[in-house]
Amino acid sequence: MKVGKHHGGAGRADWRVQAENLFSRPLIISLLLAMTTLLVYWPVQKYDFLGYDDPLYFTQNLHVLGGWSWSNVGWAFTTGAAANWHPLTWLSLMLDAEIFGNQPAGPHLVNLLLHLANTILLFHLLHRLTAAAGRSALVAALFALHPLHVESVAWVAERKDLLCGFFVLLTLLAYAKAVGAAGQGATPAARRRVSFYILSLVCFALALMSKPMAVTLPCLLLLLDWWPLKRMPGFQFSLSGAAKRPEQITSFNSLLVEKIPFLVLSVAASVVTFIVQKNGDAVAGLTMYPLPVRFENVLVSYARYLAKTIWPAALANPYPHPGHWPATAVIFSGLLFAGLCVVAVGCARRFPFVFTGWFWFAGMLVPVIGLVQVGTQAMADRYMYLPSIGLFVAFVWGLAQLAGHWNFPKILTTVAALALLAGNAARTRDQLGYWQNDGTLFTHALAVTSDNCTASIDLGSWYLKNGQNQAALDQYHAALKMHPADPLVLYDLGNAFASLGNYDEAVGDYRRALQFAPGRPNILNNLGCALVAQNQLPEAITNFEAALAAQPNFAYAHNGLAAALFKSGRFDDAARHFYEASKLEPDNPEYAANLGDALVRLGRPEAAAECYRRALQLEPGDPDLTAKLNSLATPPAK
Repeated sequence: MKVGKHHGGAGRADWRVQAENLFSRPLIISLLLAMTTLLVYWPVQKYDFLGYDDPLYFTQNLHVLGGWSWSNVGWAFTTGAAANWHPLTWLSLMLDAEIFGNQPAGPHLVNLLLHLANTILLFHLLHRLTAAAGRSALVAALFALHPLHVESVAWVAERKDLLCGFFVLLTLLAYAKAVGAAGQGATPAARRRVSFYILSLVCFALALMSKPMAVTLPCLLLLLDWWPLKRMPGFQFSLSGAAKRPEQITSFNSLLVEKIPFLVLSVAASVVTFIVQKNGDAVAGLTMYPLPVRFENVLVSYARYLAKTIWPAALANPYPHPGHWPATAVIFSGLLFAGLCVVAVGCARRFPFVFTGWFWFAGMLVPVIGLVQVGTQAMADRYMYLPSIGLFVAFVWGLAQLAGHWNFPKILTTVAALALLAGNAARTRDQLGYWQNDGTLFTHALAVTSDNCTASIDLGSWYLKNGQNQAALDQYHAALKMHPADPLVLYDLGNAFASLGNYDEAVGDYRRALQFAPGRPNILNNLGCALVAQNQLPEAITNFEAALAAQPNFAYAHNGLAAALFKSGRFDDAARHFYEASKLEPDNPEYAANLGDALVRLGRPEAAAECYRRALQLEPGDPDLTAKLNSLATPPAK
């Protein structure tokens, strides 16, 4: 009997060991991460496009909707649209349009699959770097399920976040293979090292072509050289106290030289991005927010990002910029940030994962922290997609160190980790629900933030789109009450009145907007359109010409000016501007058809017919275009 009991206990122990071995295998962990991510995010496929940036990136972008063609690919590499140079993002969205058409389910699914891929890549990266399967899996699971990442996954326009993350993680994996990693055996052969080093540079270039936020990656590589790669001079020991082999240590100068090609790519991407954003009028903070205000927001934002990572409540898009933060908030945030930096430096030798994790977080946020203010938001959840990894690493490795020091039972730590992940999954599913459409998103944003002018405007636009005119005007007037001198609010209110056919109110709002932002081409253009609707053609022509003087390649203004000239009977001038609009946007059927109308008036039916045919190629089956083309083919009655 005693022997039987002994064997039974050994059998149970063997079963537990086998289970632990099974669930520590990278393939099994990867499958579990994939299944969990899909389960939590699966509803996103049924969500709509948003009116916030999605039209610019997809639903109204004729180049994207046109799919892959030589002209569209060329546009992707040369455009500064959306105030960014990210050709790979444009190409990715064009491929979506090629495969799925103008429907939201496909792009949402691609976003989800990219997030899933990034989760698995992160696990394999950390496992390669540290050989710690359990801790690597927990960090990857937190990355997959943290509510702060919902914005990047559920918003089609944030494809750039996911693509950038994908290529950054591939860069780090290739770099780890090039320089060797802890627990992975002998150093690779020189030829293999060079190949992986070149691959890491290529992946980094692709990351920058997806979103330039990756520019701080050379600094991240130096952090990884400290821990977990332990290549830095002075890091002669591992956490266990084992001696580090001298051949695994690289001089600091050599490490810096090794990063020069990465740094060159970062500098080039930074220069291009600044030029594009400045030309696109996206760099708001250099004029709207003076340097002291931006510096205040930097300190407070670091504290808010940290707080929302720890306790992800009241997440919103967008977070309004307050203009000024209370002095107490700035002082507390500054002391917190400085104190944590000091703690991280103090931990650099004994707990190097804290040093690497904290500065991974702090450093990767630098391009978007607000020193150069792009847009009017104070912060954004999407900016934490990659920086949060550093916090997760510090947290998980720190807890593992603590559990080992206090000899916590393994079952207790496992249950605690699962409970943490379950809480994150539930909170993420809840947050995901707010991204179904503009109505749910901006209603929630107004509920959890204050003085959120942008959310009021976008909710108003959604109401207007859905025929709730009075609710729309209420939201626009609420936004105007918050910021009565904001030209963008007045501009959007004018657009609302114009869409309702109330051109008197629209003209008044556009004119007031121009008082605060003289010479803004979009306002001048829309004022011109409203004046055309009122048949005030001379003043409309003046405004269109002013818009084109400020922005000569403004296709919409060329089309508007041509329409005003056409109604004035100046068909030759109208044809010239319709031609310019069509040349700037060759995939726009409206511009081609308008040019055809002008050519008919000029007595050039063959050229007009060619324009109508081109418009029909772009918009097959349009009855008006078909009728116009048929009328040219029918000989006139005698």
